[in-house]
Amino acid sequence: MYNLNNKIKLPTRDGFGKAIVRLGEKNKNIVVLAASVGDSTRAFKFKEKFPERYIEAGIAEQNMIGMAAGLALAGKIPFPTSFATFLPGRCYDQIRQSVCYSNLNIKLVSTHAGLTVGPDGATHQMMEDIAMMRVTPNMTIIVPADELEAEKAIEAVAAMKGPTYVRLGREEIPVFTTKETPFEIGKAITLKKGKDVTIIACGLMVYYSLLAAEALEKEGISVTVINMHTIKPIDKDSIINAAKETKAIVTAEEHQVNGGLGGAVAEVLSQNYPTKLKIIGMEDSFGESGNSKDLLEKYNLTEKRIIKEVKKIIQ
Repeated sequence: MYNLNNKIKLPTRDGFGKAIVRLGEKNKNIVVLAASVGDSTRAFKFKEKFPERYIEAGIAEQNMIGMAAGLALAGKIPFPTSFATFLPGRCYDQIRQSVCYSNLNIKLVSTHAGLTVGPDGATHQMMEDIAMMRVTPNMTIIVPADELEAEKAIEAVAAMKGPTYVRLGREEIPVFTTKETPFEIGKAITLKKGKDVTIIACGLMVYYSLLAAEALEKEGISVTVINMHTIKPIDKDSIINAAKETKAIVTAEEHQVNGGLGGAVAEVLSQNYPTKLKIIGMEDSFGESGNSKDLLEKYNLTEKRIIKEVKKIIQ
């Protein structure tokens, strides 16, 4: 189901570039929109193959959402793309009113999310987008763990109806899932089973969680690791079952500790099966410019932090 020995590293945005071209070949209703960063988001891959179905909105992200709404009403399947700091950051009003309130079949794809945007600095390190989208009615939210899962996610959202937000990154990260690893919207993947504690993660933190689990196993601590790629609708059954089996949960995400994956897990547990919980994420602060790896170390988004919190919560 996963392979930590795979040496290939790719950004999750590459998964979008590959999948959207395949989808474009199958479905002529798919349209991709960009806001002057099509090369960075990998939307240009679609433009190279289907220029007549590629719309360049320029540095006008809010207008791009309006265009996408018109296309959806005309029966098309629009994929508006941009950096997460702009989509949803700059476009929340248009997403709420034109996309979600109208429940349109629009697939928002954001890249360059999280702390690992690195040198671009705090203004572009979007760490609040999951929270913004999670409270918005009708929105489905997916955070792929690697490039291969991103491909599967894009294909899945194209097949479903309704507003969707897919969160992707710029940094090259290990491709540890396999073609056989299942993917279903709203269904978490239990990558590893244990009895002492559960780690629930999304995005690049899934990889670090698996590294932490392997290290903990050597110390006699049995760990369940769950890839919660769909933040909304969240897989309540997986969370509740894990709580019943292990009695302690640690969540990990490249996002603010408030309003993201950890908050969603806390809501499920508090209302169904109260359990010891620790949320690992950005501690209510902005980032800074720097090397991605150094920033993850500074802001404690690493396997070492996960190991530390697991040991603490099971004591």
